[in-house]
Amino acid sequence: MHRMPEIIAHRGLPREHTENTLASFTLAIERGADGIELDVHETADGVVVVHHDPVLPAPHGNVIAETAYAALADCELPGGGRVPRLSEVLRLAGGVTTYVEVKAPGIEASVAAELTEAPGAVAVHAFDHRIPVAVGTVLPAVPRGILQASYLVDTKHALIATGARDLWQHWPFIDGHLVLAARAAGARVVAWTVNGPDDAVRLATLGVAAICTDRCDAIRRALTDAGFVAS
Repeated sequence: MHRMPEIIAHRGLPREHTENTLASFTLAIERGADGIELDVHETADGVVVVHHDPVLPAPHGNVIAETAYAALADCELPGGGRVPRLSEVLRLAGGVTTYVEVKAPGIEASVAAELTEAPGAVAVHAFDHRIPVAVGTVLPAVPRGILQASYLVDTKHALIATGARDLWQHWPFIDGHLVLAARAAGARVVAWTVNGPDDAVRLATLGVAAICTDRCDAIRRALTDAGFVAS
């Protein structure tokens, strides 16, 4: 038997509810996700909100960084739901780990302030590797991660330089050498965004620590059928 990787709900369950909304995260938690992944920006009046893009979709078009939260709160998103505060989601997800992707530079202090109030486990990651480093200077105990959409020549030293616990790697680039390089740096690999059951089984067999997915149920079922068990 093999240990089941952590199953992380990518923006909740976006195939069933609007991504990055309270309904999407609630359903993911109800379905047994080990963690949720989300994206954050900061409003003009300093509220950290959960949304992927810096601009709301049509018909709204609000630039989040230029809009007060009260104006965003009234915007109904396509597919339903609204833009939640990070604090709301952290309270909702107190029983699982919340993985916070910081999408914009310069908001690290605001994000850190929210994370100090979180009732549950939290971690932070970003494509801009300076961001988790900056958060780490304020909250050294919060695990941080670096996002990659390509294959680094020197994965080990990138992880050491940033003090990252997690290498968030786009799944097609993951192989056994990458997993070993991350382990050599004292880190673990989080595969994103994996929606194919066969791909999930292959990655779990390689030894990834976590799988971020839009399909928590299907991925967990495939891994269970392949002999992986929860620790």
